[in-house]
Amino acid sequence: MFIETLILSAREIRRNFLRSALTMLGIIIGVAAVIAMVTLGGGAQQKVSSDISSLGKNLLMVMPGSRQRGPSAGVTAFKQADATALERNVAGLDVVAPMASKSVRAVFANANWTTTVSGVTDAYFTVRQWPVVKGRIFDEAEERAGRAVCVIGATVHKNLFGAQDPLGARLRLGPSSCEVIGVLQGKGSSTFGQDQDDAVLMPLLAFQRRISGTDDISVIFLSASSAGSIDKVKAEATALLQQRRHITQGKVDDFQVQDMREIAALVEGTTALLTTFLGAVAAISLLVGGIGIMNIMLVSVTERTREIGIRLAIGAFEREVLMQFLVEAGALSLAGGLVGIVLGLIISAVVASAFAIPFVLNLPIIGVAFIFSALVGVVFGYFPARNAARLDPIDALRFE
Repeated sequence: MFIETLILSAREIRRNFLRSALTMLGIIIGVAAVIAMVTLGGGAQQKVSSDISSLGKNLLMVMPGSRQRGPSAGVTAFKQADATALERNVAGLDVVAPMASKSVRAVFANANWTTTVSGVTDAYFTVRQWPVVKGRIFDEAEERAGRAVCVIGATVHKNLFGAQDPLGARLRLGPSSCEVIGVLQGKGSSTFGQDQDDAVLMPLLAFQRRISGTDDISVIFLSASSAGSIDKVKAEATALLQQRRHITQGKVDDFQVQDMREIAALVEGTTALLTTFLGAVAAISLLVGGIGIMNIMLVSVTERTREIGIRLAIGAFEREVLMQFLVEAGALSLAGGLVGIVLGLIISAVVASAFAIPFVLNLPIIGVAFIFSALVGVVFGYFPARNAARLDPIDALRFE
């Protein structure tokens, strides 16, 4: 009996193929939108985690300026002595890397490019997990002597040197210059859209003497020896800096110690919330598709009233008529769900490739979307099917 019902339903769907395809369109769009939104959202979350991890392992960033007011010109900058004090007095630290930065126009031959020049120590390459792909980083002797050497990022390499080998070249940086001794491995854009490869790194002392003209430090990177010691390191570093900067209890700190885990959790939470919201909005299309199925099934019942009357008159049971229309509605929604899943995955793959987002296949969401599409067909198809099953055979046969 069920096989016969399937055959009859398939025949009716095939006979009105264009109408059936248009009926499925709402389900297709709804399922495709849900799959695309959730898949791209998962990829965005994974990219955020990857970008945060690329900043460094177990990383803390210490910067002048309170968390409430942000950086301010009136806030006392850090000095090398602060970084040295942190390195000597905070237990559980693996690496301390002070840094100072300034935007400078870099010039080589006929090419010029405005970039960020940073003065760092060799520890910076360790704390940021940033190796060179060509050449070398500066050594301790060059650091102490403040030699004018520099390591450039991939963006600076491309814009100033093109296909040329930059090693040994003299790069003009504002009023000074430096010898290029290395090229950094490409990191790409950060979570916040900043091009991490648009950078020139030189010894901190050389930067302070030749570029900034001050001994100020804009940020101190701290790398904890283990993930479990991050909170302890953060607390000790905060207490030490409060003491050094004479901040008494009750007063607002004029610096901030940022835990990259907190930033990652905040960004990932925001991304997850947006993904959920967009997925919920997309799911409304499924309800619209269900209403479309109900509408078309009601039209179908009206068109086939005489056929239904004949079946009931020759002995068909109400449940058989009910089952036939439910199977038709379910088949339409299931077919729409399958096409929607394929379309959603294709859209996700294309968009993920275009925006350099990882393609994350979420099988549970695909399963839920498919089951939900089937339920939509059954739920919205029940009312027309019940109307068809309850038709009076005599009235149905008289219907024109």
